[in-house]
Amino acid sequence: MIPLNPWEHQNAIKTLYAKCVGAVCEKYQISRMELDILLFLANNPRYDTATDIVEIRYLSKSQVSGAIKLLEERNWIEKIYAGDNRKTAHLKICEGASAVVADGKEAQEKFLAVMLQGFTWEEIGRMRSYTDRVWDNIDGYLRSD
Repeated sequence: MIPLNPWEHQNAIKTLYAKCVGAVCEKYQISRMELDILLFLANNPRYDTATDIVEIRYLSKSQVSGAIKLLEERNWIEKIYAGDNRKTAHLKICEGASAVVADGKEAQEKFLAVMLQGFTWEEIGRMRSYTDRVWDNIDGYLRSD
C-alpha cells in the first residue's frame, strides 16, 4: 500500500491555478502558454532561453517556440544574441509586457495564498524542503535515460 499519494489532488491544484491566472489570459487575450512563458522568465531571470523553458518546465519545443513567436509579435519579449553566437537567443521581457507580468504575478500570489492558507512560515519552509526533495527525485529519474 502506498502510504502517501501527494498527487492525488493534482487536478484540483491545476484547476485552482487555471482559475487564478485565467482572468489574466482573458484580459490580455493571450494563451496560458504565453503567460506561463512570461512568468517563467520574470520569476527565473537566470534561465532565459527557449531551451531552458523546455527543459525546466518539461514543455514541448514546438509549443514553446510558437508561444515565443506570438510574444515577439506583440513586442512583449525580444531575442538577444550574445556576441557572434546566433544559435542561442536569450529572451528578454519588454516594457510593454510589464502590466501582464504584474497581473500574472498577482494571480500567482492569490493561488499561493489560497493553497497555503492557515500554514505557518515554519510549516511552509518544511513543505518547501520536502517538495524540493521530491522534485529532485523525479527530475533525476526522468533525466537518467
